[in-house]
Amino acid sequence: MNEQSANVKKGILRYYGEYNVKDMIAMIRNNKKTPEICEKSFKGKFVIITGATSGIGYHTAHKYASMGAELLLINRNREKSEQLCKNLIDAYSIKCSYLLTDFSDLHQVTSLAEAIISLNRKVDVLIHNAGIYLNHKVLTDQGLETVFTVNHLSSFLLNDLLLPMFKKQKSGRIILVNSEGHRFAMWGLRTEDLNWKKRHYSGLGSYGSAKLAQLLTMLIFAEELKGTGVTINAMHPGAVKTESGKENDRFYKWYKEKIIERNFRSAGLSSEAIYYLGAAEEVAEANGKFFNLTTLEAPAPPALDRLAADEIFKISRELVSFARTSKKKAAEETIHHG
Repeated sequence: MNEQSANVKKGILRYYGEYNVKDMIAMIRNNKKTPEICEKSFKGKFVIITGATSGIGYHTAHKYASMGAELLLINRNREKSEQLCKNLIDAYSIKCSYLLTDFSDLHQVTSLAEAIISLNRKVDVLIHNAGIYLNHKVLTDQGLETVFTVNHLSSFLLNDLLLPMFKKQKSGRIILVNSEGHRFAMWGLRTEDLNWKKRHYSGLGSYGSAKLAQLLTMLIFAEELKGTGVTINAMHPGAVKTESGKENDRFYKWYKEKIIERNFRSAGLSSEAIYYLGAAEEVAEANGKFFNLTTLEAPAPPALDRLAADEIFKISRELVSFARTSKKKAAEETIHHG
């Protein structure tokens, strides 16, 4: 038996008996629900949203703005960021600013963390929404697989760098826009091959691995934050229409729009759930949990493996170590006010 087959067999043996049909049925049922609604004002609160110029992030920015929050939006595109901030200010008379960051470049994530810390103000809610789906393998400039970097390592690094700040402020909520797609990595992470050198690249496999890694490291962050007044939770944003996968070929984009998302709901549904998780008193004590919209749900067994969490947390820190210690600054680290 070769190393690859041995690792797959080990994963199957580890988790096979932990899968529960009732949990899968609950997931399907939860996907059809509508989220709980929170009508509490967020006036005077400061909220950071990544990936806010389209889809779930766009609707979430509008939702928080409509409830009076001051926003800092983290995006790649200057023109779209300027227009979004202007629209939010005009529509809701709030304060809105933006910072340009490419989450495939971990140097820029470090600069982002430094910029946030330099504000010297309380962050009430940090929403990690930026993500990507690729059906072909692409490496970042640092030689890391792009989906794993954008969907996991960037949020991991940002959380790790901001952890002292959050602990000091003694309150706040961190929300990870995760996915039921973590279930695609049903036998756990292949930590010896996170860059897909030994296996045929799979879009679903890569996406699932990144989302699973994010859930596992969340367990460690939740322990770090226990008793501090700060919480971190993950959520599946529902079966909604998004612009993810726009970097892929024409056939994929057609298939996604006409087949996969044909009966999906509006991303506005996700924004209601993300607002509830960020503002509602009912979930103020929730920490290290996974929600399907606003319904508490059991993630797949590999996402609850504490030993695997320790392993991927350590590996993630090693993978981002070059960016933590680098003095290189992002090309755009100045906060732009709308």
